[in-house]
Amino acid sequence: MTVGPSTNETPRDTAAAPGAAPAPFLSLRGVCKRLGATEALRGIDLEAGRNELLVVLGPTGAGKTTLLRTIAGLERPDAGTITIAGRDATALDPASRDVALVFQNFSLYPRWSVRRNLEFPLRAPGRNLPEAEIQRRIAWAADLLRITRYLDREASRLSGGEMQRVAIGRAIVRRPRLFLMDEPLTNLDAKLREALRVELVELRRELETPMVFVTHDQAEALSMGDRIVVLSEGRILQTGTPREIYERPTSPVVALQLGQPAINLLPVRREGGQWRTADGTPVMRAEAGGPGERLLGVRPENVALLGGEAASEAVVRVVEHTGPTTTLLVDWLGSPVHIVVPRRAAVRPGDRVHPRIDPGRAVLFEQTPKRKESP
Repeated sequence: MTVGPSTNETPRDTAAAPGAAPAPFLSLRGVCKRLGATEALRGIDLEAGRNELLVVLGPTGAGKTTLLRTIAGLERPDAGTITIAGRDATALDPASRDVALVFQNFSLYPRWSVRRNLEFPLRAPGRNLPEAEIQRRIAWAADLLRITRYLDREASRLSGGEMQRVAIGRAIVRRPRLFLMDEPLTNLDAKLREALRVELVELRRELETPMVFVTHDQAEALSMGDRIVVLSEGRILQTGTPREIYERPTSPVVALQLGQPAINLLPVRREGGQWRTADGTPVMRAEAGGPGERLLGVRPENVALLGGEAASEAVVRVVEHTGPTTTLLVDWLGSPVHIVVPRRAAVRPGDRVHPRIDPGRAVLFEQTPKRKESP
């Protein structure tokens, strides 16, 4: 179902000139925000395209919610600019920005019916929508989110997944120009989270409306995002496609945000044209030049087990069967190392194996002794 024009809509932004690169729909430049003694946002530069789902990934305290609230106009930045649809929105009030913000705690009126909850933003002062248009939008959103049969049910009698659908419906009936999602799936069970994240991706494509979705969940980031922004302590560490962020992280902090089990990080030094671990074992060829000591990162699935004695020996400590694969924790190269192998691999605790790193999949990070890297 496509969204057509309707009465009292906010005018959409115009297209870029022929031959010109499309301008970003949302643009933040040098945005800073302090909350008390905490620098919640530190020089944020961020862009979202006109038909893009941008995921902001980061742990608790990274500044994700403050970022959304600042884009929505609920917080005023201390420095920097925010542009929405080519218009400077830095000083605009929330109502003038035409964005919809969905929270993780549903934020419904529990004693109201689903229909009344959906109607609420459409009956706000100043909208002046005809009654027929209000009912048309409610029917459209209810059909899209599969909540038509709940329209006359009290919100307090809904399940968590149903409540979240209603909360999303209340956002989409407004037909905003930008969706902001503040960890909307966090309070749901794992199976429902998986189903709803697929539905959200399909919904965004159906509406052709840009979305900024913040989460601490790597599965949501990898499966939903057209691009991922990795946020830590109020700073953007890296922006890229899910594949770029996963395969070529720019720092250990970024690398540890994605992957289960987590990436293996091994201190190495250049010696004799090889990168060697602390115990002197060569693990991959070293190019000349650059720092002589690095941190080598390799994903568990990029470590293979050899059948013979061609590689150094490791001792298997833990074997975890996880569906189609098996995860091993081994003592190797003086460190605990995770390896992911096919489930058919016959490996038991105590076995001695011979791992080998795929050098084409390994990443070398500069060591930063002044600051301990952590996710």
